[in-house]
Amino acid sequence: MILNPSQKRGLVGAAILAVVLIAIGLIVTYFGSRYQLRLVYSAYVNLLVVLAMQVFMGNARLTNLSHSAFMGIGAYVAAICVTPVTVKSISLPDAPWGLNAFSLDPVSSALLAIVITAVLALIVGLFVVRLTGSGVTIFSLAVLVIVHSVFLYRTDIFKGNQAFFGIPQVFSLTSIVILSVFVVFIVRLFRESRWGIQLRACADDEVGAAAMGVNIRRLRLIAWVLSAILLAVAGIAYAYFLGTISARPFYFNHVFLTLAMLILGGMRTVTGAVLGTLLISFGLECVRWLETGPVLLGIDLPEVLGLSGIALGTVIVLTMALRPGGIMGDQEIEDLVLKKQE
Repeated sequence: MILNPSQKRGLVGAAILAVVLIAIGLIVTYFGSRYQLRLVYSAYVNLLVVLAMQVFMGNARLTNLSHSAFMGIGAYVAAICVTPVTVKSISLPDAPWGLNAFSLDPVSSALLAIVITAVLALIVGLFVVRLTGSGVTIFSLAVLVIVHSVFLYRTDIFKGNQAFFGIPQVFSLTSIVILSVFVVFIVRLFRESRWGIQLRACADDEVGAAAMGVNIRRLRLIAWVLSAILLAVAGIAYAYFLGTISARPFYFNHVFLTLAMLILGGMRTVTGAVLGTLLISFGLECVRWLETGPVLLGIDLPEVLGLSGIALGTVIVLTMALRPGGIMGDQEIEDLVLKKQE
């Protein structure tokens, strides 16, 4: 495969981000507690989600609020397929279509989950690409509500708010670090590819791009499906580590959290997606600590429940008001590094 100059530069940026992600993983693996390991793992899962969001939202500049739904689809399909039959006979005794009568290996389950998510995303995407602006946002929100309702009320398959348990724990922190690095390279190469460049050109001037012969709907559909595939991967990583899932994590709270991460760092760049995820993931732990009313510098602080929600809302409002392009704006990490060297 012949890479264009922009993609070669993108590989440099992706490599720098990979070093940062690997360094964090190594530090936590050798020096962190079990709690810190789970915290960092959760941050890396959210990073996969935010990177997937960047593929569509950052390039097409259209707001998608259904990303948690596709993550949930990937998680549930993989979980149902990989969970042993003996466990499913207890947790899903009334499952239709023989879902509780078979079990696949983790790799086959993951591949099947990705394929099913991609097919569903393709069907939904055929409608999405016909919409523009707020139409995409409203439609994607409807998709989120529909999928969550299915998770919630088809208890014979998904168990609703009850925990779906017995999923083999096949992922570790090392697994998620490797996966995150791989996805960073994929997302960055897509951004600098002909498709990514044309997609951003469509976002800046849709009429002009169409006049130059760019197939806008096809480009948006490609980005939409690729985003959904990466979201399915995030869902699989989530299920394969925790060993139990429920419908609750794949709804508004998660949408709000990951959207804040993308907005803070800057949705136009991959570096912004990584930076925003790390800042909010670790920053929220400090906020949650303050929520409990700790003693700080000899002062007994009061309990402030809901402070994390206020903090997230404040981040979104201040970022949109003071720096709409996020912290990174249009700059990738290699732009800053190479500029200093020059």
